[in-house]
Amino acid sequence: MHSTQKSQSNGSALPEKGLWGWLNRRTGLDTLLRTALYEPIPGGARLAYIFGSGLLFIFISQVITGVFLTLYYVPSADHAHTTVAYITKSVTAGSFLRSLHAYGSSAMVIVLLLHLSQTYIYGAYKGRRELLWLSGTILFGLVLAMAFTGYLLPWDQRAYFATAVGTNAASEIPWIGESLKRMMRGGTEMGTLTISRFFVAHVFFIPACIFALVASHIFLFRKAGAAGPFTENPFKPEQKPELFYPRQVLMDLSLTALLIIGLGLLAFFVPLQLGPPANPADAQYIPRPEWYYLPIFQWLKYWHGAASLIGILIIPTILAAAIVALPFLDRSVERRPWKRPVAMGAYAFVLFALLGLGLRSQYVDMHDPGVAQQLAKQKTEEEEYMRKPFEPELSSSSLAAANVALADPLAAKGKTIFEAQSCNACHGDAGVGTTAAPKLIGVGAKFNAQKIKALLRQPSTAMTQGGMTPSDLKDEDLKLLIAYIERLK
Repeated sequence: MHSTQKSQSNGSALPEKGLWGWLNRRTGLDTLLRTALYEPIPGGARLAYIFGSGLLFIFISQVITGVFLTLYYVPSADHAHTTVAYITKSVTAGSFLRSLHAYGSSAMVIVLLLHLSQTYIYGAYKGRRELLWLSGTILFGLVLAMAFTGYLLPWDQRAYFATAVGTNAASEIPWIGESLKRMMRGGTEMGTLTISRFFVAHVFFIPACIFALVASHIFLFRKAGAAGPFTENPFKPEQKPELFYPRQVLMDLSLTALLIIGLGLLAFFVPLQLGPPANPADAQYIPRPEWYYLPIFQWLKYWHGAASLIGILIIPTILAAAIVALPFLDRSVERRPWKRPVAMGAYAFVLFALLGLGLRSQYVDMHDPGVAQQLAKQKTEEEEYMRKPFEPELSSSSLAAANVALADPLAAKGKTIFEAQSCNACHGDAGVGTTAAPKLIGVGAKFNAQKIKALLRQPSTAMTQGGMTPSDLKDEDLKLLIAYIERLK
């Protein structure tokens, strides 16, 4: 009773009556809100400080739209594209939600770059804020990883070949490259195992890391306090502070409103395209990554052979280490940009290098007639596919074949080998066939086990031309694989 009267006597306290009072007495929400809203900002509220709140909003938006998309998505080479096509063409507001999710990833990269740039230019990493800067740089890497893992999931032509280029680029890393590529792909080729690994990373592992890092980042920010303008002392702020509420809150909400309107208009009027299903046998397709990976894509073109050690491992490692260790390398209290020529020069160099590489990549594409023509053709194919009505690719025969195969224990083990060897990447799940390779249903009725084994060990000329390579499986595993193929009748 006494505490209630005391709380009500304070004009700024929240009422302790009703549901809110019941929750507040048990959780301390009043104290939490005060801590969040009444934090002092040295020098007052500024538009330069809005990017952190914008990032938090985009991340929450990505989580919400991602949850709705996963309600329909099936992470397998056989069903991934079909389910995304169903979302895009048949689900109510499905295309809008998918476009909102995709544009949100680009917006997150842009706002995060602005946030890091503002922190760097203002020297806000100084003054016992080393861990705050470190957590921010790790979050930047996680956001790029989220974008990379999510790009493959539609399993259309663009997603498949762009991810193939990305995983192949990882193989260029000396000593560990090939192992890294196999780990990401789940084998030597891309298939269901690749999708499942990227799906788990995109939906579970990386978001969990981001949640943990965001919580740590907010805690460290509260611990260190706002850095204030670049004229402020990073250790002992001297300018008159202003509370976070109401001016800074209104500025942050303004950015949130702009993001909602901008992303909503983009998703509604310029919906994201979905191309034809992935066809690994298409040798004409020219892959191109998203805009934020274009500088890296162009950079990798300049390093081959022995020089790849320098361009792909040494230089990026030195650059990444310098960025992460920045607060430990720059220990001065000076924060004014014009008094830090080396820091500003390094920032300008990296920024213009990235812009130059990205523009160079687009310039080369536009001025190469063959490449420009093929890219235009690919865009036309995407537009034509989007105009077609949704057509389910699953059939009763494929489901029946899968069920019959699983009824035999040996065939069930063979199915595991079939998928582990990425056979379904070309022949489809349950051997229903794709544009890259013929169906395997009925092969057991045409050939006996010895003939199938011989073909697997020594493919025919037609099979070799289609991309089939001789199997190097052990006899025991090959026997299980043949048992599975024979059951696909």
